[in-house]
Amino acid sequence: MAVVLEGRPVAAAMNEALCRRVTALKEKGVLPRLAIVRVGERKDDIAYERGAMKRCESIGVSVKKFALPAHASQEELLRVIGEVNSDGTIHGCLLFRPLPKSMDDNAVRRALSPEKDVDGITDGSLSGVFTGTDTGFPPCTPQACMEILDHYGIDVAGKKAVVVGRSLVVGKPAAMMLIKKNATVTVCHTKTADMPAVCRGADILIVAAGRAKIVDRKYLSPGQIVVDVGINVDEAGNLCGDVDYGDAQDVVYAVTPVPGGVGTVTTSVLVKHVVEAAERAL
Repeated sequence: MAVVLEGRPVAAAMNEALCRRVTALKEKGVLPRLAIVRVGERKDDIAYERGAMKRCESIGVSVKKFALPAHASQEELLRVIGEVNSDGTIHGCLLFRPLPKSMDDNAVRRALSPEKDVDGITDGSLSGVFTGTDTGFPPCTPQACMEILDHYGIDVAGKKAVVVGRSLVVGKPAAMMLIKKNATVTVCHTKTADMPAVCRGADILIVAAGRAKIVDRKYLSPGQIVVDVGINVDEAGNLCGDVDYGDAQDVVYAVTPVPGGVGTVTTSVLVKHVVEAAERAL
C-alpha cells in the first residue's frame, strides 16, 4: 500500500508558522489584511470564500469583503479593484473567477496590482513564476503541491518530474516551480504521444488534467510519488481526483488523497501569501 501524503498535517504546520509571523507583524503595528472580491453567488466561490475567511480568522489575518451582484458592470468591478490597489491597509486580494461573460477577464486581471495578487492571476505574478523573481505570487494550487513535497521531505532535485496538464492555473506554474527546485520536467497534454509511457517514466507525477480517474495503473510505476490536483465527482457521486486512487495505492510509493490532499493546503497557501505581502510592504 502506498504512503498517503495527507494535506492536513501540512496545513497545520503552515498555520502554526504563520501565526508566529502574524504576531511579529502585529508587534510592528501591521495587521495583515485580505480583500475578497466576488461577483455573483456561485456556490463553489462562496464555499471557498467561507474556508478562506475561517483560515484567516484562525491565523489572525483580517478580511475585507467586496461582494458585487452578478449583474454588476465591469466599471463597478474595476472601481473596487482600484480601491483595493490604493488601500495601504489591504495587502492581498483574492478575485474570484470566472467572471461573468459580460466582463473582459484580461482587462480585469491587468487592473489588479501584482503586489496584491496573492492567487497568481495577473500577468505580473505569472511572469514572476516564469522568471524566478518575487514579483507577485504564484497560483495557490501549484504552490500547495510544492508545500506538500517540502513537508514530507521529498527532494525533487535531479528527479524526473512529469506534469499532466498545461493550464496557467496549475500545469505551467507547477512545471516552472519544479524547475526552480532543479527537477527535470516534462509537461504532458492532449497531444502528447503515448502519455502513459511518459508518465510511467516519472519519479514525481503531478496530475492536473481535469478528468476523473484518467490516470490509472497503466500510467503508474513502482516508486513514484504522485500528487493529484484534480477535484471531480465520479459516477457514484463521490469526490475523486484525476488519479485512480485505488490503482495508485496498489502501484506507487506515495500519493495524495482526494479529498484531503492538495485542496486542504490551498487556503493556507493563500494566507501565507497575504502574510508575505504584508512583510514585503513593511
